[in-house]
Amino acid sequence: MDFSLFYFDGDGSIAQTNQYRLLIESAKFADRNGFVALWTPERHFHAFGGLYPNPSLTGAALAMVTERVQLRAGSVVVPLHHPVRIAEDWAVVDNLSNGRAAIAFASGWTMDEFILSSDPHANRKANMWRGIKAVQKLWQGEAVDFQEATGRTVSVKTLPKPVQPQLPIWITCQSSETFLEAGKMGANVLTSLLGGTIEEVAPKIKLYRQSLAKYGHTHRKVALMLHTFLGEDVDQVKEKVRQPFCHYLKTHYDLLDNLAKGMGLKVDLKSFSADDLDSLLLFGVEGFMKGRSLIGTPESCLPFVERLQQAGVDEIACLIDFVPDYNHVMDSLPYLKQLQDACQVVGAKR
Repeated sequence: MDFSLFYFDGDGSIAQTNQYRLLIESAKFADRNGFVALWTPERHFHAFGGLYPNPSLTGAALAMVTERVQLRAGSVVVPLHHPVRIAEDWAVVDNLSNGRAAIAFASGWTMDEFILSSDPHANRKANMWRGIKAVQKLWQGEAVDFQEATGRTVSVKTLPKPVQPQLPIWITCQSSETFLEAGKMGANVLTSLLGGTIEEVAPKIKLYRQSLAKYGHTHRKVALMLHTFLGEDVDQVKEKVRQPFCHYLKTHYDLLDNLAKGMGLKVDLKSFSADDLDSLLLFGVEGFMKGRSLIGTPESCLPFVERLQQAGVDEIACLIDFVPDYNHVMDSLPYLKQLQDACQVVGAKR
């Protein structure tokens, strides 16, 4: 099992110094300790995640403080950008990092962010697949035709020339349809357990593997994003993360809805009072943490990692910044390294 670090929840709502301290210092840790990648997202108009509106900018910054780890967008929302801009920006990251750039592509989520797009939200899936193909061609030095505002066709080749002849690509997947299309394309996959359990995601991974084989592709990677916080004692770990994890769930209505369904509650959460939501979280958050996150000690988490591997997961993308305390997160990373080492020992025995 490979391990990477994933950033998603930095609070950008308050101007303060050292906003990116956790990003930079944890990236250095990952680079020194054999983690395979760093993922930075594209998030707009959301306080939590507001530190990350542009993954090419954060990728360029990380290129300056790392030497080995791959720098990945997690993800670029293709319909919000012209393919030329994506190819140009990430070619710069590839050059700055000496060939360590990679992109996970996504179709987009909220309708509000589509103020950045000239096409409507409803067309986002088709625009994503079309945009990915254009970026791939541009990356390989091919000319691609685009129309400017008056309808005139312009044949474009982008610069700078990237270091890598082929752009490593990932598709951010939740639906079975997207898993199948990713397999057809021969792309790697980035997914999560935010919408279900590993038992619900495993059949989608199987469909993806079948699609890869059907279209003649060799093995590709499945990376699973998980909220991650490890320590020496399970109870102490849970105490440190319970409040920030509850707060995280409160700010993500769809996750709260999944939590309620997982508890067998057929209710409209919009009708819940603040006290009702607190009660729901009190009873349900521990089960959510246990079944959909990497929270505990290296020893307590190892069996779950083995379950993920059996389900077809190749890499755990560890989302670490949902805990707002810099020192807590940095202190937890050596325990994550212990888990990584333990997985390597188990793999060697096999």
